Amino acid sequence: MTAYRTEKDSMGELEIPTTAYYGIQTARAIANFGISGIKPLSTYVDAGITIKKATATVNAQLDCIPKDMAAAIAQACDEILAGQLRDQFVVDVYQAGAGTSHHMNLNEVLANRALEIIGDRKGNYDRISPNDHVNYGQSTNDVIPTAIRIGGLMALQRSLYPALDRLIEQLDKKAHEFKDVIKSGRTHLQDAVPVRLGEEFAAYAQIMRDHLRRINLAAEDLTYLGLGGSASGTGLNTHPEYCDRVAAKLSELTGFPLQPAPHLMAAMQSMSPFVHVSSALRNLAQDTIKIANDLRLMDSGPKTGLKEIQLPPVQPGSSIMPGKYNPVIAEMINMVGFQVIGYDTAIAVAAQAGQLELNVMMPLIAYDLIHSIEILGNALLALADKCVAGITTNRDRCLDYAEGSLSLVTALNNHIGYLNSADIAKESLATGKSLRQIVLERGLMTEVQLAEVLDLEKMSQIVRRSQT
Repeated sequence: MTAYRTEKDSMGELEIPTTAYYGIQTARAIANFGISGIKPLSTYVDAGITIKKATATVNAQLDCIPKDMAAAIAQACDEILAGQLRDQFVVDVYQAGAGTSHHMNLNEVLANRALEIIGDRKGNYDRISPNDHVNYGQSTNDVIPTAIRIGGLMALQRSLYPALDRLIEQLDKKAHEFKDVIKSGRTHLQDAVPVRLGEEFAAYAQIMRDHLRRINLAAEDLTYLGLGGSASGTGLNTHPEYCDRVAAKLSELTGFPLQPAPHLMAAMQSMSPFVHVSSALRNLAQDTIKIANDLRLMDSGPKTGLKEIQLPPVQPGSSIMPGKYNPVIAEMINMVGFQVIGYDTAIAVAAQAGQLELNVMMPLIAYDLIHSIEILGNALLALADKCVAGITTNRDRCLDYAEGSLSLVTALNNHIGYLNSADIAKESLATGKSLRQIVLERGLMTEVQLAEVLDLEKMSQIVRRSQT
């Protein structure tokens, strides 16, 4: 039979399984919020636990809590950060506003593990209290927005930045590999002037570089912390040195250049840093969707599509059609991108839903922002390694399309005029004659002139701008 301990809070008493490290407030949240079954993201837990380690250490240095108590709390933090007790963080993502339930889940688990470390029993909060000691000088109102900031920075560093670097590397390799592959360009999905396949991949790489730069810039907003603002941004119940010291300690623990926000109340109220980062993620998702669709289109076929490139087959594509392979990695990229766009919309709506000194929609913002970063990172890494790295090209087909494109007539504009060029294009389409044949029949240019003007190598060569 399951054994229980009795815990008490301001609302009364509850029986808690003795094996549980969470306490009564977490138990109430479990009962109240059986909404999705989605538990807090590991990165978000890491961020909150790191904050608790920093606050315990600083509060001990300032003689706000006993040093041996702080040491036990810090040890509990280290154990959790090393992977222990992860099953104890159990509050549904959709929970009490502002994140009080998740915050108390952190406080209770740390208090109960710290009690064990000092040789006491779980639930003996007279010795180490979730509220009075683990949470000394803190409030959900400043801890949760700080956890979102640090969690976002952790997710970017762990997942998205390495994935973007890897994708850029693979796109650059394909740009070099395909630098001499000439193909028809397309605008409006119609024939356009010739381009190099390598330049298309170089363009994709540059697009990703630009997004990496934008996300880095947006992420700077996350380095300004409201921790120390306490309940409403006034710093009530905190030591005068606490705010600066805890930011410095968190910088030491995380490696991020963290500092107190210029105005703690503003940092608590405004969700604009999260909106800023989320909008940068949405921007990245939109371009990634476009690139994935380009790859799918260029790989379409194999008999009835463009088939200019071959995406690496990674699994059978049909339960009924033998030999069919689908661009599944690119399709997955689209799904992830759509989800990130949806999360961005939810974050934007939640960000304007705060009133006065607090935004109570922070649990939603926390999950959607960090999850966006992590799924984008995972998806882009898969795109780099399972798709882009293995792309090959059909050089002959690319060249056939380039040589057969009616848009080659564009190169004749400066020599025979736009209207003459348009008339030649119409005749070519109607009769099947080549542009070259019609121009020669009409005596508009010589063979030598045509060879110079319709040089595909020259037409598809991009003029590089100098970098300053």
